[in-house]
Amino acid sequence: MDNSFVLYLGRHTLETALILSAPILVTCMVVGVVVTLFQAVTSVRDMTLTIVPKLLAVGAVTLLFGGWMLQVILGFTNSIFSHIQNIGR
Repeated sequence: MDNSFVLYLGRHTLETALILSAPILVTCMVVGVVVTLFQAVTSVRDMTLTIVPKLLAVGAVTLLFGGWMLQVILGFTNSIFSHIQNIGR
């Protein structure tokens, strides 16, 4: 195991984490901007108005992208286990 492999593994790990979190983070950002614009237009200042739509949107995105996220993390896990198996030899 050399330095380039460790850097590759770290980069692959961070890329996988970014890919998995992107749909949820983008959804939270879009819903947050929409709710903030709604609050600015209507002058409604209620904290539950910001949290409830985000929770509902994140739940919907998790249901929609859950299978894909599972496939990505399983591919990453299989890759890591194959690397561990090759290091043991």
